Amino acid sequence: MTAYFIFTREGPIVDQAAMDAYSAANRAQAAHFVAEYGLKPLAVYGALDTLEGDAPDGVIILAFPDADKARAWYNSDEYQKIIPLRDKAAPYRALLVEGL
Repeated sequence: MTAYFIFTREGPIVDQAAMDAYSAANRAQAAHFVAEYGLKPLAVYGALDTLEGDAPDGVIILAFPDADKARAWYNSDEYQKIIPLRDKAAPYRALLVEGL
């Protein structure tokens, strides 16, 4: 069953250098993340139309073949190493949602 990681940026970027380093690290690992975990980006900071509630500053939606692959990616040494950069750059919320 397909699973989705949804990341919402909950405030402005406060450290652009950290965000740039986080983005570069993700780009450098992209092919590995796709091959190893089946990661497929569906939305990355696209146009956002908030219909209810408070708007996040940005949204990323990543699809994975299943929740186990999604958790394996999130918990991988490669991704865990760069989370501190993201956390330094801006406040984020991460959710894992299983599809139908």
